[in-house]
Amino acid sequence: MENNRKIGSDKELIAAEYLRRNKIEVICMNFRTKYGEIDIIGKDGEYYVFVEVKYRKNTNFGYPEEAVNTKKQQTIRKVAQFFMIKHKIPMESPVRFDVISILGKEITHIRNAF
Repeated sequence: MENNRKIGSDKELIAAEYLRRNKIEVICMNFRTKYGEIDIIGKDGEYYVFVEVKYRKNTNFGYPEEAVNTKKQQTIRKVAQFFMIKHKIPMESPVRFDVISILGKEITHIRNAF
């Protein structure tokens, strides 16, 4: 389990650097609540971007982005709402939910994933 956490943390750092290189400001990583966690929260222009990072070394168990199922999406939405309330961000602010899929060393950024 510890090894999986280390791999996950390493891939989240790679994803954060990818976002920075693509002009998305990373404002928070691993935002945790009792409802769940969001890997990366960023700002892309006026949009708050809530990013889920998924990694697979191969496709034996499917593509990484396939792991962001309906239940995971609901959790991310709930945690995003909590983040906005906690940080006094108006609910009418534009938001986006992205997935960064890392397959081996290939990074795919899926904007507006859900």
